[in-house]
Amino acid sequence: MSGQVANDAEGVHIALDGAAPDIAAFLAALREEAPLLAQIDSVDVSGGPAPPGAGPVAPGFRIAPSDPARGGAGPRTRVCADSATCADCLAELADPADRRYRYPFINCTNCGPRFTIIRDVPYDRPATTMAGFRMCARCRAEYEDPADRRFHAQPVCCPDCGPTLSFQPTACAPTVFESAVFEPPGAAAPASAGPLERAAGLLRAGGILAVKGLGGYHLAVLAADESAVAALRRRKHRDAKPFAVMVRDLATVEEMCCLDPTARVLLTGRRRPIVLVERCRRAGRVAPSVAPGTETLGLMLPYTPLHHLLLGLLPGPIVLTSGNISDEPIVYRDDEAFAALRPVADGFLTHDRAIHTRLDDSVARSVRGRETLVRRSRGYAPEPLALPWDVHRPVLACGAELKNTVCLAAGRRAYLSGHIGDLENHETLRSFVGGIDHLRRLFDISPELVAHDLHPEYLSTKWALEQDLPVVGVQHHHAHIASCLADNGQPGPVLGVAFDGLGYGPDGTLWGGEFLWADLAGFTRLAHLAPVPMPGGAAAVRAPWRMAAAHLLAAGVDDQERLAVARRNADRWAAVTALAGAGTAPSPVGAPLTSSVGRLFDAVAALVGVRDTITYEGQAAVELERIAAPGDYGRYPASIPAPGAGLLSPGGGAVPPGGGAGPPSEGGAMPSEGGAGPSGGGLRLPGADLIRGVVDDLRERVDPAVIAARFHSTLAGLTVDTCVALYDRLPAAPSGPGIPGLPAGTAGTAGTVALSGGVFGNLRLLGEIVDGLVDRGFTVLTHSRVPCNDGGISLGQAVVANARGQRRT
Repeated sequence: MSGQVANDAEGVHIALDGAAPDIAAFLAALREEAPLLAQIDSVDVSGGPAPPGAGPVAPGFRIAPSDPARGGAGPRTRVCADSATCADCLAELADPADRRYRYPFINCTNCGPRFTIIRDVPYDRPATTMAGFRMCARCRAEYEDPADRRFHAQPVCCPDCGPTLSFQPTACAPTVFESAVFEPPGAAAPASAGPLERAAGLLRAGGILAVKGLGGYHLAVLAADESAVAALRRRKHRDAKPFAVMVRDLATVEEMCCLDPTARVLLTGRRRPIVLVERCRRAGRVAPSVAPGTETLGLMLPYTPLHHLLLGLLPGPIVLTSGNISDEPIVYRDDEAFAALRPVADGFLTHDRAIHTRLDDSVARSVRGRETLVRRSRGYAPEPLALPWDVHRPVLACGAELKNTVCLAAGRRAYLSGHIGDLENHETLRSFVGGIDHLRRLFDISPELVAHDLHPEYLSTKWALEQDLPVVGVQHHHAHIASCLADNGQPGPVLGVAFDGLGYGPDGTLWGGEFLWADLAGFTRLAHLAPVPMPGGAAAVRAPWRMAAAHLLAAGVDDQERLAVARRNADRWAAVTALAGAGTAPSPVGAPLTSSVGRLFDAVAALVGVRDTITYEGQAAVELERIAAPGDYGRYPASIPAPGAGLLSPGGGAVPPGGGAGPPSEGGAMPSEGGAGPSGGGLRLPGADLIRGVVDDLRERVDPAVIAARFHSTLAGLTVDTCVALYDRLPAAPSGPGIPGLPAGTAGTAGTVALSGGVFGNLRLLGEIVDGLVDRGFTVLTHSRVPCNDGGISLGQAVVANARGQRRT
């Protein structure tokens, strides 16, 4: 056949001239023999016999130059995510006869850097950070040969024409690090002191190495070296949050941890995220301070040739953590890395291929045999998420304050950024703005709406309100449930359970233990955890003992002085309880009300002696889950109050099925949603019952592990009971007269519950709730493609803004 193929803004265009059977065979092969990284959404075919008088098509088949201008306003073709080194490249890397033997930048069409080196589209070498490396004759021949594995591989290179590696010790590095050169086992002669060997020597001598990866710099130490890990924690100012560990091969992983089939696929697949797995042996390969307070390890296998080569020179796994100081984004520019990491690292293993897009490692885990993302970044971004409905006006969603991501949605695709981080400083805000600009340029999407969180002090909210575009404010927990719906391709309505740390409520309180009757366009708050004060506001997030004081006061426990948590904090206990008492006033000052399940976990963790203060988000809850005894230890005597007949109204009373106030009001820059007034509204779950049960067990000197198990089971049981009670009072057909706060005519599936929010990262709680709901006949939606935590909020904001725009029109 004759013809051509070309990339343009719409996708891949192929023109063919040939016999019908040959064209049919080609179309079949297009799918069956596509390259490993190809993802084909659709194949549209048009044409027929050549028109009369048409001249002959030039013989042969060619790749035509890319045309970025062609294609009109449609969304551009996809940009590939970075992909782990393929088996063919690894074989060449280990072959002494191959010209790329031990070359740390080996790649081909099936693997290597993509998103992190792309400056613009179409994806051609001049639009990447490889533009400055001119191909040598042999690489050019491979690049132009259709039969070669490197045919049109844009990052193709070799030792003669590609990036080079270098090692630089820091001025403060001890002499022993600089002189320690590792001799590989079985080597006939001492290894030459090249960059890799010098870097390996530094690690073996107990040093801290900064390594330039795909999306930024990492900090590495030998994972078994307790003193090196402790030094890394001190210099990085990261007291207790677990470090990720890179392991040479799958066999070594299986010596350390228990893997199910899904975890094995995650570890060995092309995306190579950090995979959270349970330890099953203490083999001495990982120092205690790598992951204190948890039996879970975050493990990954090498995903670049450089990692493979470095691990091959070392006696065991390495810690590989983001190159930054705590609370700042990963550094990726060379000059910034040397400035920021010089006080931390004893040496730098770096190279001269620039990183264009900062990108952290992804984090995933197997949850009940299903791939579930905890952080969606390298290996996944910027691949789009398919949506089963149209986005009629392109939307930019700005995400939340913590674990921020942004989302661009257009057509039937949602493009999520990689993990940006916590928007608490100028550098992260700069990364946020830069990430938005890059996504807009790559996918040629000009947003017509901007969606944001309702919290007026979030930097993402303030940025959104400064844009010269219509804005849509989306309540935090509605965004969580909408994100779960979009993740599962469902429009709702569903009964959504949103449990997390904090989110701004339309009533001015801080929500976090919510039961919402919701679809993509709106929601009604039907039930929530009974609110308690947060004494000191944000200070209570960092000091769980403050939440213990507030919950004890709310539960009416009058002998707090007998509890260890009060004795441990005796010098401030009276002042904090006084502040918590003031927080019950209609307008609390310094003690805002919260219905947060995350803060309830904090309180129980402090009561049982797990932790009074934290150094990273969710630490107390993570450690409370860890100590919970396996098995069934029963429940505390806690039950939901009888709500009476009919639907629960926004104000807490009862209204007959089908009654209500109509859709939520919208107006101004931050339109309200749902029907929750200052009274809090809806059914209140008795958190006080759980606290009193915990205190009674403490008085009886019950093992904290048993208390933790009972707390999890009681909260799970309350959640299931609440879902049953609420669904019993919802109309069988939401498309009837209407649900308060939801548009009339919305069709839904009775008996469906969506679970979202960071608390559902707790697998024990998640498992007990899912099992309980399924046993009661519910269909349960959970997250997989995007995180249940705030990393998925931007997707929820985008689909809510789209649905509300549809409703208005």
